[in-house]
Amino acid sequence: MLIVTLLILIGLLALAIPVAAGLGILGLSLSGLYSKLPLSLAMGEIAWGTSNNFLLVAIPFFVLLGEILLRSGMAERMYNALVLWVPWLPGGLMHSNIAACAMFAATSGSSVATAATIGTVALGEVEKRGYSERLFLGTIAAGGTLGILIPPSINMIVYGVLTETSIPKLYLAGFIPGLVLAALFSLTVLVICLVRPALGGKPTSTSWAQRIAALPDLIPPLVIFLAVIGSIYAGWATATESAALGVIASIGIAAAYRRLTFRTLLNAFEGTMRTTAMIMAILLAAYFLNFVITSIGLTGQVNRFITSLGLSKVQLLIVVVLFYFVLGMFMETLSMMVATVPIIAPVMIGAGYDPIWFGIMIIILMELAMITPPVGINLYVVQGLRKKGRIDDVIIGTSPFVITMLLMLVVLSIWPQIALWLPQMAAT
Repeated sequence: MLIVTLLILIGLLALAIPVAAGLGILGLSLSGLYSKLPLSLAMGEIAWGTSNNFLLVAIPFFVLLGEILLRSGMAERMYNALVLWVPWLPGGLMHSNIAACAMFAATSGSSVATAATIGTVALGEVEKRGYSERLFLGTIAAGGTLGILIPPSINMIVYGVLTETSIPKLYLAGFIPGLVLAALFSLTVLVICLVRPALGGKPTSTSWAQRIAALPDLIPPLVIFLAVIGSIYAGWATATESAALGVIASIGIAAAYRRLTFRTLLNAFEGTMRTTAMIMAILLAAYFLNFVITSIGLTGQVNRFITSLGLSKVQLLIVVVLFYFVLGMFMETLSMMVATVPIIAPVMIGAGYDPIWFGIMIIILMELAMITPPVGINLYVVQGLRKKGRIDDVIIGTSPFVITMLLMLVVLSIWPQIALWLPQMAAT
């Protein structure tokens, strides 16, 4: 049963069938092959139950929040302000890319939105400042992945729903790993530019007066971050309600900057509807697939297979990391999460791993999948922003950051308190 499932999945991926349709076809195929009952009759109830989940309402809110930030020009102002603060570091604006991605991640909840937004405002600087284009592109693609690790995060919401894990605790768990990973990205750039200074571009100078004058442009994302995250931990709002507060804050700030127009809102709404429709289609198909594989006993078979291997706790973790590393090369991250977490998470939790810590590990593995070819979505997002060149440049530029992410997984495995300290402090 397991082998047949994998073969069908690989076949659907090879045919380049859209993810939502592929998951649905896989579910229907397994139902026809292994179920005595027509499980397809449950599709309507599953779709209704899934789409009525209150937590999932946060997804379109976070998508809309990112759209407003991008289309109102607030993201560009934030980037230009950060540029003034890091020209003294070897690598210059590449550190700005990572810092801007981290700051935008604290408001958007999406890696794709983060990479697209920062890439849009940053790419014009490559030739102007003489940077290594490949490494510069790599900082945008890799930095963009921080969008799902630094709270708020759409993927954390999905993981929380799938595993019935506290989303506020997941958000707390993501803070320190997100900042540590951003610091490691900057350290990677620093080391590369110290070894090969020519890759770091022409050094620029700026005055303290310019830096201080630009500080007000960093206030909007901080206000939105406080509206979203602060309202949760102050006990004023749930994760979904805080997302709505973030949208209200972004609209208010855009209006205060006189960048809120009917056209801006219309484009933001249209982009939100497109992205939300794609996400919900994947979720509905994946929930049906999860229902099917549970009904036919595939989940239990996978659990028995893993148990029969007699792996130690550490060996099990290594196998799971390798599994997601390979699968992430060929599968879109959200669908991969929804299709695999309900099977893998119970095995890992049963082995003694903390569900919140494992959630952060899963998110980092999803980040890794976003910059590993051939299906790394951030690679294509950044390449799509360019006017010339091949995607090979982006792939080569991100390769040092793949190693950095693998190092982050090792660090988090050795010191799990990096993720668990804040949730445990909040609980006491």
